[in-house]
Amino acid sequence: MHRFGIIGYGGMAGYHHSNSKNIEGFEYVAAYDIEPERLELAKKNGLIAYETLDDILADESIDTVLVATPNNFHHDLAIAAMRAGKNVICEKPVAMNAAELEEMIAVSEETGKLFTIHQNRRWDKDFRIVKNAYDNGLLGNPYTFESRVHGANEAIFGWRGFKVTGGGMLLDWGVHLIDQIMFMFGEEKVVEVYAQLMGITVEEVDDYCKVILRFESGKSATVEVGTTCFQKLPRWFVSGSKGTLVIEDWDCSGKILRSKKSEMRWEPIVIHTAAGPTRTMAPRPKETLEEMALPEEDPKWADYYRNVVAAIDGKEELIVKPAQALRVMKVIDAAFASAEGSGTVKVNI
Repeated sequence: MHRFGIIGYGGMAGYHHSNSKNIEGFEYVAAYDIEPERLELAKKNGLIAYETLDDILADESIDTVLVATPNNFHHDLAIAAMRAGKNVICEKPVAMNAAELEEMIAVSEETGKLFTIHQNRRWDKDFRIVKNAYDNGLLGNPYTFESRVHGANEAIFGWRGFKVTGGGMLLDWGVHLIDQIMFMFGEEKVVEVYAQLMGITVEEVDDYCKVILRFESGKSATVEVGTTCFQKLPRWFVSGSKGTLVIEDWDCSGKILRSKKSEMRWEPIVIHTAAGPTRTMAPRPKETLEEMALPEEDPKWADYYRNVVAAIDGKEELIVKPAQALRVMKVIDAAFASAEGSGTVKVNI
Protein backbone atom coordinates (compact mmCIF):
# COMPACT_ATOMS: atom_id res chain seq x y z
CA MET A 1 0.00 0.00 0.00
CA HIS A 2 1.45 3.34 -1.07
CA ARG A 3 1.11 6.28 1.31
CA PHE A 4 0.48 9.66 -0.31
CA GLY A 5 0.77 13.16 1.12
CA ILE A 6 -0.74 16.46 0.03
CA ILE A 7 1.02 19.80 -0.28
CA GLY A 8 -1.64 22.51 -0.31
CA TYR A 9 -4.91 21.26 1.20
CA GLY A 10 -7.29 23.50 -0.75
CA GLY A 11 -10.35 22.73 -2.83
CA MET A 12 -8.68 20.54 -5.45
CA ALA A 13 -6.71 18.63 -2.82
CA GLY A 14 -9.93 17.95 -0.96
CA TYR A 15 -11.39 16.63 -4.21
CA HIS A 16 -8.44 14.28 -4.67
CA HIS A 17 -8.65 13.10 -1.06
CA SER A 18 -12.39 12.45 -0.89
CA ASN A 19 -12.74 10.89 -4.34
CA SER A 20 -9.76 8.57 -4.14
CA LYS A 21 -10.65 6.78 -0.90
CA ASN A 22 -11.94 3.64 -2.60
CA ILE A 23 -9.15 3.25 -5.15
CA GLU A 24 -6.93 0.29 -4.32
CA GLY A 25 -3.18 0.49 -3.97
CA PHE A 26 -2.73 3.75 -2.09
CA GLU A 27 -4.20 6.10 0.48
CA TYR A 28 -3.76 9.75 1.36
CA VAL A 29 -2.42 9.92 4.90
CA ALA A 30 -1.08 13.45 5.46
CA ALA A 31 -1.30 17.08 4.37
CA TYR A 32 0.68 20.28 4.69
CA ASP A 33 -0.70 23.79 4.23
CA ILE A 34 0.36 27.28 5.28
CA GLU A 35 -3.18 28.09 6.47
CA PRO A 36 -4.03 26.82 10.00
CA GLU A 37 -7.71 26.40 9.13
CA ARG A 38 -6.82 24.10 6.23
CA LEU A 39 -4.71 21.98 8.58
CA GLU A 40 -7.63 21.75 10.98
CA LEU A 41 -9.82 20.57 8.12
CA ALA A 42 -7.18 18.00 7.17
CA LYS A 43 -7.21 16.65 10.73
CA LYS A 44 -11.00 16.55 10.71
CA ASN A 45 -10.83 14.52 7.52
CA GLY A 46 -8.52 11.97 9.08
CA LEU A 47 -5.13 13.16 7.82
CA ILE A 48 -1.92 13.82 9.68
CA ALA A 49 -1.47 17.61 9.57
CA TYR A 50 2.09 18.82 9.09
CA GLU A 51 2.86 22.45 9.87
CA THR A 52 6.00 22.71 7.74
CA LEU A 53 7.07 21.51 4.31
CA ASP A 54 10.21 19.96 5.81
CA ASP A 55 8.10 17.84 8.15
CA ILE A 56 5.95 16.24 5.46
CA LEU A 57 8.95 15.69 3.19
CA ALA A 58 10.83 14.07 6.08
CA ASP A 59 8.11 11.47 6.61
CA GLU A 60 9.77 8.40 5.09
CA SER A 61 6.52 6.43 5.09
CA ILE A 62 5.14 8.78 2.41
CA ASP A 63 6.42 7.84 -1.06
CA THR A 64 4.32 10.20 -3.20
CA VAL A 65 3.01 13.74 -2.82
CA LEU A 66 0.33 15.71 -4.60
CA VAL A 67 1.26 19.35 -5.22
CA ALA A 68 -2.04 21.27 -5.23
CA THR A 69 -1.03 24.84 -4.49
CA PRO A 70 -1.49 27.95 -6.65
CA ASN A 71 0.39 27.58 -9.93
CA ASN A 72 3.40 29.77 -9.14
CA PHE A 73 4.52 27.40 -6.36
CA HIS A 74 4.41 24.17 -8.40
CA HIS A 75 7.97 24.39 -9.72
CA ASP A 76 9.79 24.85 -6.42
CA LEU A 77 7.60 22.45 -4.42
CA ALA A 78 7.74 19.64 -6.97
CA ILE A 79 11.52 19.91 -7.20
CA ALA A 80 11.88 19.96 -3.40
CA ALA A 81 9.68 16.88 -3.10
CA MET A 82 11.55 14.89 -5.75
CA ARG A 83 14.89 15.77 -4.19
CA ALA A 84 13.47 14.57 -0.86
CA GLY A 85 12.81 11.18 -2.46
CA LYS A 86 9.10 11.55 -3.23
CA ASN A 87 7.22 10.78 -6.42
CA VAL A 88 5.17 13.79 -7.49
CA ILE A 89 1.68 14.30 -8.89
CA CYS A 90 1.35 17.97 -9.79
CA GLU A 91 -1.89 19.80 -10.38
CA LYS A 92 -2.32 21.57 -13.71
CA PRO A 93 -1.00 23.77 -15.11
CA VAL A 94 2.16 21.98 -14.08
CA ALA A 95 4.24 25.17 -14.29
CA MET A 96 4.09 28.83 -15.25
CA ASN A 97 5.92 28.20 -18.52
CA ALA A 98 7.85 25.58 -20.48
CA ALA A 99 11.22 26.61 -19.05
CA GLU A 100 10.06 25.83 -15.50
CA LEU A 101 8.71 22.47 -16.61
CA GLU A 102 11.98 21.57 -18.32
CA GLU A 103 13.75 22.07 -14.98
CA MET A 104 11.17 19.88 -13.21
CA ILE A 105 11.61 17.11 -15.77
CA ALA A 106 15.39 17.32 -15.40
CA VAL A 107 15.10 16.81 -11.63
CA SER A 108 12.78 13.85 -12.16
CA GLU A 109 15.39 12.26 -14.43
CA GLU A 110 18.20 13.17 -12.02
CA THR A 111 16.45 11.66 -8.97
CA GLY A 112 14.68 8.79 -10.73
CA LYS A 113 11.38 9.78 -9.14
CA LEU A 114 8.07 9.48 -10.93
CA PHE A 115 6.63 12.82 -12.02
CA THR A 116 3.22 13.30 -13.60
CA ILE A 117 0.49 15.89 -14.02
CA HIS A 118 -3.18 15.73 -13.06
CA GLN A 119 -4.65 16.16 -16.54
CA ASN A 120 -7.85 14.53 -15.33
CA ARG A 121 -9.99 15.78 -18.21
CA ARG A 122 -8.53 13.15 -20.48
CA TRP A 123 -11.14 10.99 -18.71
CA ASP A 124 -14.10 13.33 -19.36
CA LYS A 125 -16.97 11.59 -21.12
CA ASP A 126 -17.44 14.31 -23.75
CA PHE A 127 -13.77 14.17 -24.73
CA ARG A 128 -13.76 10.38 -24.85
CA ILE A 129 -16.73 10.43 -27.22
CA VAL A 130 -14.91 12.80 -29.59
CA LYS A 131 -11.72 10.73 -29.38
CA ASN A 132 -13.71 7.57 -30.14
CA ALA A 133 -15.22 9.19 -33.24
CA TYR A 134 -11.78 10.45 -34.31
CA ASP A 135 -9.96 7.17 -33.71
CA ASN A 136 -12.61 5.15 -35.55
CA GLY A 137 -12.98 7.45 -38.56
CA LEU A 138 -16.68 8.13 -38.00
CA LEU A 139 -16.42 11.56 -39.65
CA GLY A 140 -14.18 10.62 -42.53
CA ASN A 141 -11.17 12.94 -42.57
CA PRO A 142 -11.74 15.52 -39.78
CA TYR A 143 -10.48 18.99 -40.62
CA THR A 144 -11.80 21.34 -37.92
CA PHE A 145 -12.30 20.87 -34.17
CA GLU A 146 -13.98 23.41 -31.89
CA SER A 147 -13.77 22.84 -28.14
CA ARG A 148 -15.47 25.34 -25.84
CA VAL A 149 -16.24 25.90 -22.19
CA HIS A 150 -18.65 28.77 -21.62
CA GLY A 151 -19.97 30.16 -18.34
CA ALA A 152 -21.87 33.26 -17.32
CA ASN A 153 -20.67 33.81 -13.75
CA GLU A 154 -18.72 37.00 -14.57
CA ALA A 155 -16.18 36.05 -11.92
CA ILE A 156 -12.78 34.45 -11.38
CA PHE A 157 -12.30 33.14 -7.89
CA GLY A 158 -9.34 33.48 -5.54
CA TRP A 159 -5.79 33.26 -6.84
CA ARG A 160 -7.06 32.60 -10.38
CA GLY A 161 -7.62 36.35 -10.76
CA PHE A 162 -3.98 37.33 -10.31
CA LYS A 163 -1.16 37.18 -12.85
CA VAL A 164 1.57 36.47 -10.29
CA THR A 165 -0.15 33.23 -9.26
CA GLY A 166 -0.69 32.03 -12.81
CA GLY A 167 -4.35 32.97 -13.01
CA GLY A 168 -6.57 33.39 -16.04
CA MET A 169 -8.61 31.06 -18.19
CA LEU A 170 -5.83 30.01 -20.55
CA LEU A 171 -3.92 28.44 -17.65
CA ASP A 172 -7.04 27.32 -15.79
CA TRP A 173 -9.28 25.71 -18.43
CA GLY A 174 -7.33 26.28 -21.62
CA VAL A 175 -4.56 23.94 -20.51
CA HIS A 176 -7.13 21.14 -20.22
CA LEU A 177 -8.68 21.73 -23.63
CA ILE A 178 -5.32 22.04 -25.38
CA ASP A 179 -4.09 18.88 -23.64
CA GLN A 180 -7.19 17.00 -24.83
CA ILE A 181 -6.66 18.04 -28.44
CA MET A 182 -2.94 17.24 -28.44
CA PHE A 183 -3.45 13.91 -26.68
CA MET A 184 -6.07 12.95 -29.27
CA PHE A 185 -3.78 13.85 -32.18
CA GLY A 186 -0.81 11.97 -30.72
CA GLU A 187 2.58 13.09 -31.93
CA GLU A 188 1.28 15.25 -34.79
CA LYS A 189 3.07 18.57 -34.60
CA VAL A 190 1.53 21.97 -34.03
CA VAL A 191 2.87 24.40 -36.63
CA GLU A 192 0.94 27.62 -35.92
CA VAL A 193 -0.59 29.20 -32.81
CA TYR A 194 -2.86 32.24 -32.72
CA ALA A 195 -4.50 33.56 -29.54
CA GLN A 196 -6.81 36.27 -28.27
CA LEU A 197 -6.77 36.86 -24.50
CA MET A 198 -9.15 39.39 -22.97
CA GLY A 199 -9.97 40.66 -19.50
CA ILE A 200 -13.69 41.40 -19.70
CA THR A 201 -14.49 41.73 -16.00
CA VAL A 202 -10.97 41.52 -14.52
CA GLU A 203 -7.83 43.57 -15.03
CA GLU A 204 -4.81 41.33 -14.54
CA VAL A 205 -5.65 38.12 -16.37
CA ASP A 206 -7.79 36.72 -19.16
CA ASP A 207 -11.35 35.71 -18.35
CA TYR A 208 -11.87 35.03 -22.07
CA CYS A 209 -9.44 33.22 -24.31
CA LYS A 210 -9.50 31.84 -27.82
CA VAL A 211 -6.61 29.82 -29.18
CA ILE A 212 -6.41 28.49 -32.74
CA LEU A 213 -3.96 25.70 -33.49
CA ARG A 214 -2.93 24.48 -36.92
CA PHE A 215 -1.35 21.05 -37.23
CA GLU A 216 1.11 19.73 -39.76
CA SER A 217 -1.65 17.78 -41.54
CA GLY A 218 -3.55 21.03 -42.12
CA LYS A 219 -6.38 20.42 -39.68
CA SER A 220 -7.17 23.11 -37.16
CA ALA A 221 -8.46 23.23 -33.60
CA THR A 222 -10.13 26.15 -31.85
CA VAL A 223 -10.12 26.26 -28.06
CA GLU A 224 -12.33 28.86 -26.40
CA VAL A 225 -13.02 29.60 -22.73
CA GLY A 226 -15.25 32.41 -21.50
CA THR A 227 -16.77 33.35 -18.15
CA THR A 228 -19.19 35.98 -19.53
CA CYS A 229 -21.09 34.02 -22.19
CA PHE A 230 -24.82 34.21 -21.49
CA GLN A 231 -25.70 31.85 -24.34
CA LYS A 232 -23.42 28.86 -24.63
CA LEU A 233 -22.19 27.40 -27.89
CA PRO A 234 -21.78 23.60 -28.15
CA ARG A 235 -19.11 21.98 -26.02
CA TRP A 236 -17.75 20.30 -29.19
CA PHE A 237 -18.26 20.90 -32.90
CA VAL A 238 -16.19 18.71 -35.21
CA SER A 239 -16.46 18.49 -39.00
CA GLY A 240 -14.93 15.94 -41.33
CA SER A 241 -15.13 14.99 -44.98
CA LYS A 242 -18.04 12.61 -44.33
CA GLY A 243 -19.81 13.99 -41.28
CA THR A 244 -20.21 16.44 -38.42
CA LEU A 245 -20.29 15.75 -34.67
CA VAL A 246 -21.93 18.01 -32.11
CA ILE A 247 -21.88 17.62 -28.33
CA GLU A 248 -24.03 20.30 -26.76
CA ASP A 249 -23.16 20.14 -23.08
CA TRP A 250 -21.59 18.28 -20.16
CA ASP A 251 -24.51 15.83 -20.27
CA CYS A 252 -23.25 14.83 -23.72
CA SER A 253 -26.47 15.42 -25.60
CA GLY A 254 -25.65 15.56 -29.28
CA LYS A 255 -25.40 13.56 -32.48
CA ILE A 256 -23.40 12.73 -35.57
CA LEU A 257 -24.74 13.62 -39.01
CA ARG A 258 -23.06 11.78 -41.87
CA SER A 259 -23.29 11.74 -45.62
CA LYS A 260 -24.87 8.60 -47.05
CA LYS A 261 -22.95 6.72 -49.71
CA SER A 262 -25.57 7.65 -52.29
CA GLU A 263 -24.33 10.12 -54.87
CA MET A 264 -25.31 13.75 -54.37
CA ARG A 265 -27.26 15.21 -57.30
CA TRP A 266 -28.40 18.79 -57.40
CA GLU A 267 -31.12 20.23 -59.56
CA PRO A 268 -29.71 22.59 -62.25
CA ILE A 269 -31.54 25.56 -60.75
CA VAL A 270 -30.73 28.15 -58.11
CA ILE A 271 -32.38 27.42 -54.76
CA HIS A 272 -34.22 30.30 -53.09
CA THR A 273 -33.74 30.52 -49.33
CA ALA A 274 -34.46 33.10 -46.65
CA ALA A 275 -30.93 34.38 -47.30
CA GLY A 276 -31.60 34.76 -50.99
CA PRO A 277 -30.69 32.61 -54.02
CA THR A 278 -27.93 30.03 -53.55
CA ARG A 279 -26.86 26.62 -54.70
CA THR A 280 -23.74 26.05 -52.60
CA MET A 281 -25.44 26.69 -49.24
CA ALA A 282 -28.89 25.35 -50.08
CA PRO A 283 -30.41 22.90 -47.56
CA ARG A 284 -29.15 19.40 -48.16
CA PRO A 285 -31.79 16.83 -49.12
CA LYS A 286 -32.69 14.79 -46.02
CA GLU A 287 -32.41 11.49 -47.86
CA THR A 288 -28.68 12.09 -48.38
CA LEU A 289 -27.97 12.25 -44.64
CA GLU A 290 -27.94 9.73 -41.83
CA GLU A 291 -28.09 10.56 -38.12
CA MET A 292 -26.06 8.49 -35.68
CA ALA A 293 -26.04 8.39 -31.93
CA LEU A 294 -22.81 9.42 -30.27
CA PRO A 295 -20.46 6.57 -29.40
CA GLU A 296 -20.93 5.04 -25.96
CA GLU A 297 -18.20 5.90 -23.46
CA ASP A 298 -18.04 5.44 -19.69
CA PRO A 299 -14.60 6.62 -18.55
CA LYS A 300 -13.56 6.48 -14.89
CA TRP A 301 -11.51 9.25 -13.26
CA ALA A 302 -10.14 6.62 -10.89
CA ASP A 303 -8.21 5.14 -13.82
CA TYR A 304 -5.85 8.13 -13.58
CA TYR A 305 -4.78 7.04 -10.10
CA ARG A 306 -4.77 3.34 -10.98
CA ASN A 307 -2.29 4.16 -13.73
CA VAL A 308 -0.10 6.27 -11.42
CA VAL A 309 0.08 3.47 -8.85
CA ALA A 310 0.84 0.90 -11.56
CA ALA A 311 3.57 3.18 -12.95
CA ILE A 312 5.12 3.56 -9.49
CA ASP A 313 5.16 -0.24 -9.24
CA GLY A 314 6.76 -0.52 -12.69
CA LYS A 315 3.76 -2.33 -14.19
CA GLU A 316 2.56 0.32 -16.67
CA GLU A 317 3.77 3.39 -18.49
CA LEU A 318 2.38 6.72 -17.35
CA ILE A 319 -0.64 7.85 -19.33
CA VAL A 320 0.03 11.53 -18.57
CA LYS A 321 3.69 11.90 -19.49
CA PRO A 322 5.82 14.96 -18.64
CA ALA A 323 6.94 15.20 -22.27
CA GLN A 324 3.30 15.59 -23.33
CA ALA A 325 2.79 18.32 -20.74
CA LEU A 326 5.90 20.07 -22.05
CA ARG A 327 4.43 20.23 -25.56
CA VAL A 328 1.24 21.73 -24.12
CA MET A 329 3.20 24.32 -22.13
CA LYS A 330 5.16 25.29 -25.25
CA VAL A 331 1.86 25.88 -27.06
CA ILE A 332 0.64 27.99 -24.14
CA ASP A 333 3.87 30.02 -24.21
CA ALA A 334 3.25 30.64 -27.92
CA ALA A 335 -0.37 31.61 -27.19
CA PHE A 336 0.75 34.23 -24.67
CA ALA A 337 3.28 35.56 -27.20
CA SER A 338 0.60 35.72 -29.88
CA ALA A 339 -1.83 37.59 -27.63
CA GLU A 340 0.86 40.06 -26.59
CA GLY A 341 1.23 41.24 -30.18
CA SER A 342 3.11 38.60 -32.12
CA GLY A 343 0.09 37.57 -34.17
CA THR A 344 0.24 34.08 -35.60
CA VAL A 345 3.28 32.34 -34.13
CA LYS A 346 5.06 29.75 -36.26
CA VAL A 347 6.12 26.78 -34.16
CA ASN A 348 7.32 23.21 -34.44
CA ILE A 349 5.89 21.57 -31.32
